Amino acid sequence: MIASGLEVQQITALQPDSRVTSGRDTLAAMMSRWRGASQPVRVAAAAAVIVLTYGTAVHLVHLASSGFDPYPQVPGWLRTYFVSLTFLDPLAAVLLARRTRAGVVLAVAVLVSDAAANGWANYALDAESGVTVGRVGQAVVTMLALAACATAPRLWRAAAPLQHPR
Repeated sequence: MIASGLEVQQITALQPDSRVTSGRDTLAAMMSRWRGASQPVRVAAAAAVIVLTYGTAVHLVHLASSGFDPYPQVPGWLRTYFVSLTFLDPLAAVLLARRTRAGVVLAVAVLVSDAAANGWANYALDAESGVTVGRVGQAVVTMLALAACATAPRLWRAAAPLQHPR
């Protein structure tokens, strides 16, 4: 992608020495597109980007620590879905950080489907009874999915529609 002069100016303005020096600075540079939106909308967008970035890290760790054969205890279709989150989470994070409506839709779709998939894995497939680590994790993902659904209308209104080339 070739950055426009305005984008370079915006990113440079955030960094006194024109270099991105930490993950926090990178997030600030990416989230600069949300300037002009209300503070609650900016906070919701930033939180969703952080959650999706964390999800990416979790799935990468699962892949690497399993010898690239994660989730052997679940059916192939569910394993494929969980592995696909390694790509869908960062895609949603980048699209959302870029203030696109596609990012809003994909973030909600990823979080809601992740909550449903984890629910299936932890309640339909897991023979354990009671509270398990997986069920606690599924509850957290469900809360994040509900938060994404609750904030989606405001994010949608604040996000830019896709621009078609003329």
